Amino acid sequence: MVKFSRLLLLGFGFFGINTIWPLYNAYVPIFLKSFGLSSFVVGVYMTIDNIFALVLSPYVGALSDQTVTKLGKRKPYILIGAPLASVFFLLVPIFWLKHDFLAITFSIIMMNLSMTLFRSPLIALMPDITPAEYRSQANGVINFMGGLGAMLAYLAGRFLYKVSPAGPFLTGSILLMVSNLFVVLFIKESLPSKTKNKPSIAEIFRRSHRELLENLKEVIVSREKSLFFMLLSIFLWFTGFNALETFFTSYAKFYLDLPEHVATGTLGVLSLAFMLFSVPAGYIGAKFGRRRSIVLGLSTTAACLFAGTILASQIRGEAIIKPFLLLFVIGGSGWALTNVNSLPIVLDMAPRDKLGGYTGLYYFSSMLANIVSPPLTGLVMDLLGYRILFVFAASFVVISSITVSFVKRGVSAEKA
Repeated sequence: MVKFSRLLLLGFGFFGINTIWPLYNAYVPIFLKSFGLSSFVVGVYMTIDNIFALVLSPYVGALSDQTVTKLGKRKPYILIGAPLASVFFLLVPIFWLKHDFLAITFSIIMMNLSMTLFRSPLIALMPDITPAEYRSQANGVINFMGGLGAMLAYLAGRFLYKVSPAGPFLTGSILLMVSNLFVVLFIKESLPSKTKNKPSIAEIFRRSHRELLENLKEVIVSREKSLFFMLLSIFLWFTGFNALETFFTSYAKFYLDLPEHVATGTLGVLSLAFMLFSVPAGYIGAKFGRRRSIVLGLSTTAACLFAGTILASQIRGEAIIKPFLLLFVIGGSGWALTNVNSLPIVLDMAPRDKLGGYTGLYYFSSMLANIVSPPLTGLVMDLLGYRILFVFAASFVVISSITVSFVKRGVSAEKA
């Protein structure tokens, strides 16, 4: 049995990562907008992390599998990537305050590249140190720590930003460094033995993507389409959610006449609701069926988005804060119902020897959505204005609630 304290220490790595991304998504679009960029171009910038993740993460993870050092096979990547990411993350607001467009672009690219260098090896540490029968519990602890990091970033970030735009970034950089230092110092990695016939770097890159392509081909040609519709649904609802996550602070600032730090606090309430409702969402899915729970979650989220659109057309400024907080509490709970019950459906369709590959399909669908969503959302807002954001996001959520109804396998408690 794995020690809870050990999982908690590993969870600090995810805590650190999840203090970075909420701040990045909340403030970087506003920074970029100040240079006169269109929302479409801002959206392109916001896809950089997902492009790196899609192309490089499988390769870095596979490369770490083959790494042999005295520290272990994962820690060298953490020791290189985390400090670099911390430095470049802090440079983003510094160069924005100097209004240096080329420097902030360079910092954004390097920060995202540095995060890619250690994210996969950090994730791989969990199965490395955890017996198979305890990995669900371990994943729960890690996700809780990640959710705690996101909530802290949103809620504390709003107060730090009022002091200085660099304040949240400085705090996030320090937390990323310290949390991953805990992982490096206190997680004992089993030292790998030297392997014969070690594959070349080029071969590792080819292998890391070959399985994904083969699994995608199986999904497309299979006569039973449950997995296809599940992956399509995941792509659709993440497209909608990412639109909100990326552009809500811009929407609040330029359409609702709210300061960006207030918008960040509102997103923090959504993260808090998601975190608190994640465990009940799993029990609801087990009792009433995963697909039914997902549809309920999607319907709840869509209803909140449409209600937000109506409210925003009638109320602006501080008067809208309390109604929006209520909507985000309800919407965050709906998002938990959807998110918590989706991966188990995909894994229940997987043959035993392809659990890792099918997990890759799940993350491929979500990352592809996160690549498509920001520029597409930005383009639509350039044409129709910020007021369209909630309707745009809700439309994808509604469509996904239709496509998920075609999923017949892995739905657990409900009848197909």
